[in-house]
Amino acid sequence: MASLEQSGNFTLGTRSVHRLGYGAMQLAGPGVFGPPRDQAAALAVLRAAVEAGVNHIDTSDFYGPHVTNKLIREALSPYSDDLVIVTKIGARRGADASWLPAASPAELRQAVRDNLDNLGLEAMEVVNLRIMGDVHAPSEGSIEAPLTALAELQQEGLVRHIGLSNVTPSQIAEGRKIAEIVCVQNLYNVAHRDDDALIDELARDGIAYVPFFPLGGFSPLQSSTLSGVAERLGSTPMQVALAWLLRRSPNILLIPGTSSVAHLKENLAAAELDLPEDAMAELNGIGSADQAA
Repeated sequence: MASLEQSGNFTLGTRSVHRLGYGAMQLAGPGVFGPPRDQAAALAVLRAAVEAGVNHIDTSDFYGPHVTNKLIREALSPYSDDLVIVTKIGARRGADASWLPAASPAELRQAVRDNLDNLGLEAMEVVNLRIMGDVHAPSEGSIEAPLTALAELQQEGLVRHIGLSNVTPSQIAEGRKIAEIVCVQNLYNVAHRDDDALIDELARDGIAYVPFFPLGGFSPLQSSTLSGVAERLGSTPMQVALAWLLRRSPNILLIPGTSSVAHLKENLAAAELDLPEDAMAELNGIGSADQAA
């Protein structure tokens, strides 16, 4: 399997992690709801990721809910010393699989407790506060109340570091006045680049940026430019999309998800893909020219 050393490293909180990690969302059932179709396969993916050198796993107890964290614990506990598990709170799942806000102090406290219990941890290394103004896009509004509640859990020692997810630049600025923010997790990929300026600002301040849906999420990236570059380089379009993100900025940490060991190997191979400057120039044009259709 690919050598993740080639992806580089970046600091997440006080821990150094490979910039190519793994996101556990797809291990739950269809629609990120219910148990996996094949539990043995889900456990195998987690073990293969860590065996390949992945030391940054992104999860949440509202995946399932309570599914992916229990899988992680079964597959990987006791955890290796270098493994950083990051979760997010601020949402819950309805009985109809809907995504609902859950950001009261009591709900946030219970969410942290659930993550700790289901993962078998005494403290979470990083907890992202997920803002649910819109499910997949940031919307303005104060985050002071829920972030203050999360900061209190940090002071109690249940949370070591705090991140923000699905937020605007002004919300990040507000958040940084309340607590130290070690990472931001927003929608970003080669075709959706609203956060270009934000990524550069965070990089200057040493804050990690963790794009969700780096490969398009529920609507996979489709671009003739992406496909053309991939064919020329003898790679897959998804490998090229990940390699572009690794080249885009040194503070970007990737967490592509999959429920397949074969697909995991393909994703991790992006660490070894060297994009020449002409390919980068072509790919940069996808987002700016809206060629992703």
